[in-house]
Order: sequence, then structure tokens, then C-alpha cells
Amino acid sequence: MPVNKRSKYRGSRTCGGGTHKNRRGGGSRGGRGNAGGCKHHFVRYYLQGKTFGKNGFHNPTPTDVEAMDLGTLDLMVDSLLTQGIARKEGKTITLDAGAIGVDKILGQGRVTRALKIQARAFSEAAKRKIEEQGGQALVA
Repeated sequence: MPVNKRSKYRGSRTCGGGTHKNRRGGGSRGGRGNAGGCKHHFVRYYLQGKTFGKNGFHNPTPTDVEAMDLGTLDLMVDSLLTQGIARKEGKTITLDAGAIGVDKILGQGRVTRALKIQARAFSEAAKRKIEEQGGQALVA
């Protein structure tokens, strides 16, 4: 009695795979790659979530906006002053948000000082918090 299948099938030509035509090439598995996705492998592709064709609308304009919370910006002010990106004018700190790569200022967090910030856009909460501390929100 052979110890394993390899030695069991020595000299048998097909090694238990039926006729000599079986187990040859990509045809034995229904094609190579994405073959049969719409026909004989449809259920497999459907379960994997693969779809064919185009669907829906496409907006070609990029909508990525770099945003930063107001609280994060308030924490960064000291380091921005030492780097020379922001400057102090009396009690107000003036800052251009575009210089640090920020397009929009969001209203999350606390403001602890008067800030005069210039940016492309502000949320309503951010404007309100800046003006409550005596600062200005300038839309560039």
C-alpha cells in the first residue's frame, strides 16, 4: 500500500483526474482572468460585488477641500508665530490660512484669543466663535 497519493498514482497517466483531456489549460476552470463574468461565472462575480458598465453621474471638478478645525488652529498659533507665518498686531493675531495649506476653517474647538484669519471659506460656527473673541474672519 503506497504511503501517499503521489506514489499511489505513479504511472497512471492521469493521476485520478479522469480522461487525459481534463486538467489541461484555462478551459478546465472556465477561462482565465475575468472570463465568464456575465455568463457562466455570473453568480461568483455577483457575490464578489463586481459590476459591469457605467452607472450614475460623474463630477469632473475636484471637490477636495483642505479644512482645519478652529481649535486646532488656535493650538498652532504659538508655533506659527515663531515660524513667522502669523504675526501679532496688538492683541490680535493675523494669519493667512492659505499659507499653511488650509482652504476652509471649521468651527470645532475653542478660541482663546482674538484672531484675524484670512481663508477661502468659513463655517458659520467658526465665524461666530472668531467674532465673539473680538477677531475677524476675512474671506479671500
